[in-house]
Amino acid sequence: MKLTKILTKKLTSFWLLSLAAVAFVFLLCAVMGFTQLTYNFQQQKVAELETMLADDYQQHGSSQFSTWLPPLLTAYKAVEFSLSQDNQLVYQFDRDQADIVKSSLTLYKTELSHGKLSMTLIMPPPFSLHDLGWHELIILVIGFISIGIFVRFGYGWYSRELDGIEQLAQRSKLILEGHLKQAADMPTNGKPRMINRAISKLLAELDDAHKERGRLDQFIRKDTFLDKQTQIGNPIFFQNRLDGLSHNQKMVAHGVLMLIEFDDVDLVEDQYGESGVKAMLSLTTEAITAALVQYEDSIFARRSYSQLVIIVPQLSLVEADQLAQRILKTCLALPFYGIGNPDNFLHLGSAFFNAGDLQVQLIEEAEMALRAAQLQRVNNWFMYDKGALDEEIAKGSVRWRSFIENALVSKRFFTLQQAIIDSDNQIMHYEIFSRARDLKGNDVRATLFIPMANKCGLMPQVERQVLEQVLFRLMSDNESTYSINLSLDSLTSRAFVRWVQSTLLEHRPLAARLIFEVSEDIIVKNQKNILLVKTLDMLRKMGAKLAVDNVGQSVVGTHYIQEYHFDLVKLHRSIVRRVDQRSENQLFIRSLIGGLYRAEVKVIAEGVECFEEWQTLKILGVSAAQGDFLGQRSEV
Repeated sequence: MKLTKILTKKLTSFWLLSLAAVAFVFLLCAVMGFTQLTYNFQQQKVAELETMLADDYQQHGSSQFSTWLPPLLTAYKAVEFSLSQDNQLVYQFDRDQADIVKSSLTLYKTELSHGKLSMTLIMPPPFSLHDLGWHELIILVIGFISIGIFVRFGYGWYSRELDGIEQLAQRSKLILEGHLKQAADMPTNGKPRMINRAISKLLAELDDAHKERGRLDQFIRKDTFLDKQTQIGNPIFFQNRLDGLSHNQKMVAHGVLMLIEFDDVDLVEDQYGESGVKAMLSLTTEAITAALVQYEDSIFARRSYSQLVIIVPQLSLVEADQLAQRILKTCLALPFYGIGNPDNFLHLGSAFFNAGDLQVQLIEEAEMALRAAQLQRVNNWFMYDKGALDEEIAKGSVRWRSFIENALVSKRFFTLQQAIIDSDNQIMHYEIFSRARDLKGNDVRATLFIPMANKCGLMPQVERQVLEQVLFRLMSDNESTYSINLSLDSLTSRAFVRWVQSTLLEHRPLAARLIFEVSEDIIVKNQKNILLVKTLDMLRKMGAKLAVDNVGQSVVGTHYIQEYHFDLVKLHRSIVRRVDQRSENQLFIRSLIGGLYRAEVKVIAEGVECFEEWQTLKILGVSAAQGDFLGQRSEV
């Protein structure tokens, strides 16, 4: 841009200099022409005087010169005049020379009448005899004004023409920097318009290609992870998400798993065909999906031909009972026609699980609960309850609010860090995880208090305390970079955003060593939230990097990654788990990396637990990873 402006100034200066040179040459030629014309006019007058002298001498001799020469010489404004005959002075005329500069006088010497007379005439410069009148001055002023107007108009026109080059340079710079949307939004009225139109067309096609690539990614994910009839998760999706909720085949949090089964699906298909089964399943899935809207982390999939599965983590036993009753009541209220036995066609089996429960055992318990419901031979549900609940789970919302508020006041939140390792086995940065301590000194997992903090509206205060600890750590460590997860409540809290902005302004160099992570689910569901968009834009302009995590957890397009200018993309652990054995997960990762090939976005994998997974991810092109295989979490 700087070089383009310099070029524009040079071209404009050259144009003005050329115009000035032309004007100077024109005026010089005009002055020379005027001077030459006055000299020719004076010479003509002298020639006429010579002719008159010769004629008068032949007729009257030298006796009549004193009679008619003085007024004529006065009219000619002659300075000196002398006429000699045979070296004898015949007539002489002198004028007052007080106001005459002799160095500029013109001398004429001529022999007349075949050498009988010798004339000497001294006259002033001819152009000094002509004074400009008022009408001539007006014409001259009008001419100069016209020239000035023309020059100003020409300069403006030339500048406007060169502005098009400036515009092209600005758009080209934005394109090279990857700001395609800003380049497309720039005005395209600059010249050369053909180039501007071509760039606009190419940008529009490129944007459409990006969207098409996002649609292709979404299609691949749909074809791989969605059931074609119901458009909910298929068995592969269910197993991936279940693996994401477990570690070494053990559940990492508490919650509930529900199995819903239709007993007369075959009869419906025989009577109404596949379309009847599809209509029945579509009605059921839509009703259940509406009932699960308030549970953001819920998993809903089709496990088999006649069986649906629901997993809702971070749910207490009482809430699980209420949810099971609501789902069964919602399903039974649907207008199912043609069912062989309408009082015994839908059953729900539910199993409550705690952190540490085996994944295989959980599925077996849910199946046992489903069989128990079916044995009752009526539309019913059954909960398999081991009767072993963690004390933390049993706490009510009031007790959780009290616990979190006391922890905030006494600063009992602390942080853990886990290294993110790049493909060269070097530490890329550290991710920060939060923990809390109760009054007995026991650690409380984030999977327990974060859902409760969200319910109580205390997440901005918790994340502010965690971020303060990270900033303090950055001040003492001049090399490391840390990534921090932010919730939707924090990103849309005006008080939290103002505090972050003022803090980063006060410690501007620290912003470049911060990475703010946002869940894909938050971005996708809140794309029209202006406050969220402004907060992300503010963090990026402050110098911090943005990361989107849990990518792959839901079946959505990936065009938002470049739209919001994310620097890092973190794959959900359900995509990473057993990736060396699952070709569909490898296909998704290849598609995602291929779509981000020209963007400066790095893909990071979460939850790497073995060498085979890490090796496969590196072959697929993943930039970095984190997990127990690469390094355990440690207290900061």
